[in-house]
Amino acid sequence: MKLYAGIDLHSNNSLLGISDENEQRRYKKRPPNQPDVVLAELEPYREDLAGIVVESTFNWHLKGTSSGRIGWWIR
Repeated sequence: MKLYAGIDLHSNNSLLGISDENEQRRYKKRPPNQPDVVLAELEPYREDLAGIVVESTFNWHLKGTSSGRIGWWIR
């Protein structure tokens, strides 16, 4: 089943959610804005993730740069 992740970036943490194609929540957590921490949270879902959507203001580069280097497509 395809999964979709959404990341809402805040100044010092992110709201990270993962839903399936039936819009059922599979995961919700607020990790700190540390790229390695956020990527580690996403890793168990990597095979099933069809996309990641990021809502951000000034700190978008934190996730864009980190996620891009491991091959995830950020929208």
